[in-house]
Amino acid sequence: MGTVFLIPTILSDCPLRQILPDANTDVINKLKVFIVENIRTTRRFLKQVNRDINIDELQFFELNQHTDLNQINSYLSPLKNGQDIGIISEAGCPAIADPGADIVALAQAQGIKVVPLVGPSSILLSLMASGFNGQGFAFHGYLPIEKNERVQKIKQLEKRIYSENQTQIFIETPYRNMQLVDDLCKILQPQTKLCIAADITAETEYIRTRTIAEWKKCLPKDLHKKPCIFLIYK
Repeated sequence: MGTVFLIPTILSDCPLRQILPDANTDVINKLKVFIVENIRTTRRFLKQVNRDINIDELQFFELNQHTDLNQINSYLSPLKNGQDIGIISEAGCPAIADPGADIVALAQAQGIKVVPLVGPSSILLSLMASGFNGQGFAFHGYLPIEKNERVQKIKQLEKRIYSENQTQIFIETPYRNMQLVDDLCKILQPQTKLCIAADITAETEYIRTRTIAEWKKCLPKDLHKKPCIFLIYK
């Protein structure tokens, strides 16, 4: 039986040597089958890892929000022939806020060996740099789009940081970053702290922690369409 390797990829345009160990390259060079969130992005990443890699020799299965989950069990078929499989997300670590978790669950249920490789996670990197509680935290993905639901969710998360001493982490679609910052400044208490982390690992990386009262005096102006992650704490 083959092994499933969880292969982290880059969060931004930066030299691979800064964020990925050489051991990852050794694993990638041996693989012929990949389950990926986006084939085009993965091809580009693999060429960055090894420009001599023969893409045409590789087999790709795509797993994203458009994939029929009834089909994904067949993606593991090569394992039965002793072939190893690599899982690659669009960015960062696979199976973390990522559909790759569905494949990992199937592999675990079937007793297949799963090996996570070292690589960047925007959730952990932003938490490390925030100054917030790193022992108790929760990641919530995207907040609701509908206004009333969004307001209630933000209030609920703020309540948890005070009642449970827990850092709350969430993301937004890049073109709505500024709207989310505006909502947070209107809804959260002045003393609540907000960390905004953008372009993590890039040369333009921006990570700042301030109270809501302080943010209101100096709102960031260049977050539009940038990959961001938001954290709140007391």
